[in-house]
Amino acid sequence: MKVIETKNAPGAIGPYSQGFVVNGFVFTSGQIPVDPATGAVPETIEEQAAQACKNVGALLEAAGSGFDKVIKTTCFLADIADFAAFNAVYAEYFTSKPARSCVAVKDLPKAVLCEIECIAEA
Repeated sequence: MKVIETKNAPGAIGPYSQGFVVNGFVFTSGQIPVDPATGAVPETIEEQAAQACKNVGALLEAAGSGFDKVIKTTCFLADIADFAAFNAVYAEYFTSKPARSCVAVKDLPKAVLCEIECIAEA
């Protein structure tokens, strides 16, 4: 089991790791749209979705994987009304169309609008 650690994605804000590589698979923790360099959170759902995708991409890269190897994502939205706007950005990154669950939740850390976690082939 290998721990994924990169400064190109936000560090864990709790007692967890950014992700793991286990038996040829990458498991990422949920990535919220925090810019790892500045700690800033963009305002719009489109900007937040893009930043969350970039953060997932940084973890995948650190694990020796990539968006083309993603098998499954789980996406969390603070407001299901953002579904279409989120999808438009998500589709630019996850072009292989992995299996996905997308749900609306009551709240997300730091009051962000979205969060993405994934499972990929290493």
